[in-house]
Amino acid sequence: MMKRFVLARRPDGVPKADDFRQESGDIPRAPDGGIVVATTHISVDPGMRSRLSGDSYAAALALGETIESAGIGRVIESRNPKFAEGDLVSGALGWTTHLAHPGKGLLKLDPAFYSGAVPPTCAIGVLGVPGMTSWFGVHALSDLKPGEVFLVSSAAGPVGATAGQLAKAKGARVIGIAGSDAKCAWLIDELGFDAVINYRATPDLGVSLNAAAPEGVDVYFDNVGAEMLDQAIRVMRPHGRIVISGQVAEYNAASPRGIRHVPDFISKRLTMRGFVVLDYATQFREAQAAMAAMLRDGTLKFREQVVEGFENLPAAFIRLFSGDNFGRCLVRVG
Repeated sequence: MMKRFVLARRPDGVPKADDFRQESGDIPRAPDGGIVVATTHISVDPGMRSRLSGDSYAAALALGETIESAGIGRVIESRNPKFAEGDLVSGALGWTTHLAHPGKGLLKLDPAFYSGAVPPTCAIGVLGVPGMTSWFGVHALSDLKPGEVFLVSSAAGPVGATAGQLAKAKGARVIGIAGSDAKCAWLIDELGFDAVINYRATPDLGVSLNAAAPEGVDVYFDNVGAEMLDQAIRVMRPHGRIVISGQVAEYNAASPRGIRHVPDFISKRLTMRGFVVLDYATQFREAQAAMAAMLRDGTLKFREQVVEGFENLPAAFIRLFSGDNFGRCLVRVG
């Protein structure tokens, strides 16, 4: 039997379980020239929140439509010469246990590449959109130079943790902002960050930022927005660069808070730029090869939080907005 989650209603604020509806039906058959995929892992990502309410980087999800997300699955029926039964694939599979797919846009995972230190789940994590966001945010947008100070928010998340390590590899001093002592310890002890601030434990984030970066910050890699972005602006050095990757603090707000310290952009000659990583899709393969080499030699690490059971997808997604998740969140279909 096929099961899927669809959008039942548009969320008001933080999504709730009944914003999603589980449906079931027969496992589909492969269309002419297509395949049927049995999903094994599904990603949950805070960035998709905006599409549940309206247009964003892509059109709003329609009511009754399967929730979109990246996933990994195995081909169980093929009428496409490019795919054989048993092939492992990744792509935009969505919150469903099975789907019929034309095959176009799916990546067949080479078992010789995705092995050892690079398991298949990397295809929707550190070598997928989160990792590519980190790579191009650092390498294409930040203009980061050796010896500069790199600050990243949501530093224990899949994008922040990867961006921090890539900045470290470029010779930067790396400071992270995370939400628990356990996350802070992992970033320093395992990933080599130079300093980390637990924003939940500090009475004044601005004071803590000044203490961690007394000479200021050259690059701020922002995944949060709102007050955290404002505080980061205050510690930027002249000619500092701000890369806007995500705005998790704004996704559930009826009216975005925005930024308030705009005069700093004038006095410090700051620049701020947002981006959609799919703009760099033609360069993904080269970046993935470089990052896979770093995974294999141990200079790049990642963490996954795997939730068991397809029925737990809505809860896993909702938990992203509490800050309690630790690493790349995946649901194993089971």
